[in-house]
Amino acid sequence: MTPVLYIVIPCYNEQEVLPITAPQFLAKIRQLTEAGKIAEESRVLFVNDGSKDRTWEIIRELAASDEHYLGISQSRNRGHQNAVLAGLMEAKDRCDITISIDCDGQDDINAMDAMVDEYLSGSEVVYGVRESRETDTFFKRTTAQGFYKFLSMMGAEVVYNHADYRLISARVLKEFAKFEEVNLFLRGLVPLVGFKSSSVYYKRAERLAGESHYPLRKMIALAVDGITSLSVKPLHLITGFGVFVAFLSFVGVLWALITALGGHTVAGWASTTCIVCFVSGVQLICLGILGEYIGKIYLEVKHRPRYIISERTWEK
Repeated sequence: MTPVLYIVIPCYNEQEVLPITAPQFLAKIRQLTEAGKIAEESRVLFVNDGSKDRTWEIIRELAASDEHYLGISQSRNRGHQNAVLAGLMEAKDRCDITISIDCDGQDDINAMDAMVDEYLSGSEVVYGVRESRETDTFFKRTTAQGFYKFLSMMGAEVVYNHADYRLISARVLKEFAKFEEVNLFLRGLVPLVGFKSSSVYYKRAERLAGESHYPLRKMIALAVDGITSLSVKPLHLITGFGVFVAFLSFVGVLWALITALGGHTVAGWASTTCIVCFVSGVQLICLGILGEYIGKIYLEVKHRPRYIISERTWEK
């Protein structure tokens, strides 16, 4: 049976690039349909993430111009991960497979052919993985590679050089819907669902228009969310470090007692100050890490909705 494909595209302030990339997504749907790989009912689903420009107006115009375009709009900006999730959950009961991809045109749209082929060969999840980072600046390349390595070191299960360009079957999405985390890190959550997976490699291009919405600040925040949402390893590390510092302190106490009993005590303001500052710094860092986890627990127990869809192009 020919599968129905929904291409899920999160959009936030993309009025410059959307008119350029939307026809490309539609052309890909038609190409795959003509090749007999996907069904005619396949669609392009845009997710407006509370954009402040004309993004939603453009999406509605596209939907009015061709039935293959669909759009949903969130009630407010909730972030890239929640926008992707909203699109996937909206699509899971309407299709057999989804492919999530950013709107900026950087991810190679032709990799979708190989993704669909992998699905037809038995894979339920197909990751789009960058072949290299030659187009990135040295700083961007270094920080991005460090980002993936650090996540792996901290215990988060991620696919190296994979972002959110992936194929997921409706079968997997129905199981994924059972994950109720408010703090979303899809790159780490999808592998936890399991099922047969594979990877497709592609070259990433420059952004076609507009500006990137993922500066270093957001990358760092995403890394923190990924680590604290998927791993308790940082807690184990600070526990081990606390034991190590306590051991050093015990040795220091013994040294101080022996020195005092031997009558060799000397005023040591500088050394005392250094020790106090060091231990205080360690304590503050540990409290910060603990606070990050407590904050995540605080948000999770509220069970607030991860997204709220305010409009759909097919509803009047």
